[in-house]
Amino acid sequence: MSNTDTASGDPEKTNINIRLTEMFLEDIDATWQDEGYNSRSEFIREALRDAVRHPDLTRESWKEIAAVEHARRTGESETSSREEVLGDDA
Repeated sequence: MSNTDTASGDPEKTNINIRLTEMFLEDIDATWQDEGYNSRSEFIREALRDAVRHPDLTRESWKEIAAVEHARRTGESETSSREEVLGDDA
């Protein structure tokens, strides 16, 4: 369960606790910093928003989207359209 974070002064936000391996947390930290997020929390909130907003996307779809985005940013691939990444049903 979660508890309200009264120390932050923002009654709209709630703290939650999750358990992660140190290796996964290191990956998360490297990713949010590389992607230009201001904090680990901001990055995780955005990832959770994406999961909630797009529940119909499978894990494989997200992996493909991530791979294409990475390729774009590193210049390893030609630009792909959203439809190409998600398939014709998008």
